[in-house]
Amino acid sequence: MEDKNQTKEKSCIEEKSRIEEITLQEFFPAVVDMKTKDWRLVQLCAVSVEGGYEMSYSFCKDYEMITLRLVIKEEERISSITQIYPCAFLQENEAAELFGVKIENISPDYQDRLYRIDKTTPFKKEE
Repeated sequence: MEDKNQTKEKSCIEEKSRIEEITLQEFFPAVVDMKTKDWRLVQLCAVSVEGGYEMSYSFCKDYEMITLRLVIKEEERISSITQIYPCAFLQENEAAELFGVKIENISPDYQDRLYRIDKTTPFKKEE
């Protein structure tokens, strides 16, 4: 059972966390904006959805979290953010290799050799 302090803390966290649905065209400028405002990248998540992928990029500053979320079609290409957030290279390589997300200009690009796996794009949703 939660006590009053835990409930208050949970409420405070929820108030300082939000998800912003964006389009592919809005994506790169939004990431640049986060960087110029000193937000740090904390995670990148790819999920297979019908006909494509849901991409979530979470950023933190102080005790706030903003997640930029966009849905892209399977054939669409998304720009790498490694030139803005170099630490994204592992997560972007993972999304490309495990899900098949088409990410342009990852640096460094592991060319689907990040993991030793037998199956190509094992987490990609089968139609």
